[in-house]
Amino acid sequence: MLRLLRRHRTAGLILWDVLCWVAALGWLILMRYDLAMPTKEWAGTLIYLAAAVCCQVIGGLGTQVYLGRGRVGSFTDVSWLGMTVAGIGVVLLAVADLLRLGTPRGILLGLPALALIMMLAGRCAWRSFSDFRRRRSDDGRGIPALVYGAGEIGHQIARQIGATGDAKYSIVGFVDDDLSKRFRRVESSRVLGTGADLVALAQKHGARVVVVAIARATPTFLARVSDECKRAGLALSVVPPFAELIGGRFRLDQIRSLEVTDLLGRRPVATDLTAIAGYINGRVVLITGAGGSIGSELARQVHRLVPTRVVLLDRDESALHAVALTISGSGLLHRDDTVLCDIRDYEALSAVFQREKPDVVFHAAALKHLPLLERFPDEGWKTNVLGTWNALRCAAEAGVGRFVNISTDKAADPTSVLGLTKRVAERITAWYAKDLAAPYVSVRFGNVLGSRGSVLDTFRYQIARGGPLMVTHPEVTRYFMTIPEACELVLQAGAGGNPGDALVLDMGEPVKIVDVARQMIAQSGRDIGIEFTGLRPGEKLHEALFSVDEAGQPGHHPLVRRVAVPPLDPLEAAQGGIARWRGEESQARPNSAAGDVGEESASSRPRKPKAPAVTSGGGAPARITVTAVADL
Repeated sequence: MLRLLRRHRTAGLILWDVLCWVAALGWLILMRYDLAMPTKEWAGTLIYLAAAVCCQVIGGLGTQVYLGRGRVGSFTDVSWLGMTVAGIGVVLLAVADLLRLGTPRGILLGLPALALIMMLAGRCAWRSFSDFRRRRSDDGRGIPALVYGAGEIGHQIARQIGATGDAKYSIVGFVDDDLSKRFRRVESSRVLGTGADLVALAQKHGARVVVVAIARATPTFLARVSDECKRAGLALSVVPPFAELIGGRFRLDQIRSLEVTDLLGRRPVATDLTAIAGYINGRVVLITGAGGSIGSELARQVHRLVPTRVVLLDRDESALHAVALTISGSGLLHRDDTVLCDIRDYEALSAVFQREKPDVVFHAAALKHLPLLERFPDEGWKTNVLGTWNALRCAAEAGVGRFVNISTDKAADPTSVLGLTKRVAERITAWYAKDLAAPYVSVRFGNVLGSRGSVLDTFRYQIARGGPLMVTHPEVTRYFMTIPEACELVLQAGAGGNPGDALVLDMGEPVKIVDVARQMIAQSGRDIGIEFTGLRPGEKLHEALFSVDEAGQPGHHPLVRRVAVPPLDPLEAAQGGIARWRGEESQARPNSAAGDVGEESASSRPRKPKAPAVTSGGGAPARITVTAVADL
């Protein structure tokens, strides 16, 4: 019988509604007249019933109530059915009065309402029975899940699982920290308790996975729940952050496992596209280090803002091929906007700037690996300082209006060659900003997840090899951000900031590297150990976004702060090379030691520096021709 009704849904609904009109009339006659209605009123009553039944069938087909407009018993189905019956009642009441059918007033007013109640009762009973049968038939099919969060997202999960015959999950219950929701029902499942009883409730009801249905869950909360689930052997899944949901709604297939990025303690950066488009749209943009992780993503984002031209410059031909392929779809490398050039080569770089005449420059070319630069400090000096000087000098000579130098949080109170060279590059950028009175700025951020050589790549490789995961110290922390966020910060920096400033992203709380390692091991499902190797030379236990003598000021964006960088004459900076700066660091912070010189040079009449003629380490002059540029 059930199969027959499902197969002939339209006929079954029509038959039920017709029976409801007849049954409702019989009930009213029984209650009002004890089945002894006067003969003169029977004719008008039967005419009314026949008209109501015809109108019900025609109206139900016209409004598609019988054609699957909504699931039987759903809000849509009930709403349209109610409007249809109400319309029938009003129209037939007017017609009966107009034609003087002699239908009793009690029937004219009461019959539509009673018939509607019977129709709705039947639909609700059918839906409840159907849901019960489906839940029984689905038992054991989906993974038993305990849902954390009985709010709107939790209701959406329950509704979608209830409407899906082959859902991945089967809900055993809900937990919610709001005590007012205790014992409530979410669809067919009950709120069993609070998060304090999460593990006990999951074990009691046989749950194998916990689904966090809180789109604005904080990283601290997720870390706590993750630890509890891991100790209890429960899988943990989460819904996307609220910013990724369209209209606050999501699909079941968006539920995913907890990722490392969920634990970063960061708010998403909302880019002001209007301000950005204003200085990029219709302009020529040049990006150094365009083949690197940051440079390539920056190129893709800039390309979407419709500049006149994007010039991609790198010394790595394979990296240029890869980024050109993602932007234009062509890997022929025959276009003039892909340029093979080393920023250490001033003459070649100058020729590119003079030919392209860029309006905006994003300087992403750098050497970034701290241990290697500690071993080969001169190489870091040649690229990060002299290469940046070359780019700045070429930009000034070509009349570049905006220059954004990509720096690092290691430039704050630097203790490594990487930090020292990037700090000097920030100060040289500030000198040119003052000299030209132009928006030449630096952008300072922490570790970039997913960039080449990042901690995630390293850990993935070590996990693939079976471990162990190498962590320098159990307490070491770092700031993290994603590649898209890093590039959005760079674009924001170009849109605002005072000339010479370093702009710093509000990156939330620093994250323990060992916590990242443990989370990635948990995700791998493998039994892998962690080995602590000790801090490397020049490496800090905790990074800082600002030096001790820097006070971050509000920037042009809510999540960006700025610091004034003391300008440093590049001719003065180049004297003695990296050896001089490392020597001064051993006596005092290099930014303070060199600050007086930089300020004095800047206070005098600014001069355009010549091409750098420097010593590689305080000895003989170095010929700057070696190419080894990577992305930051």
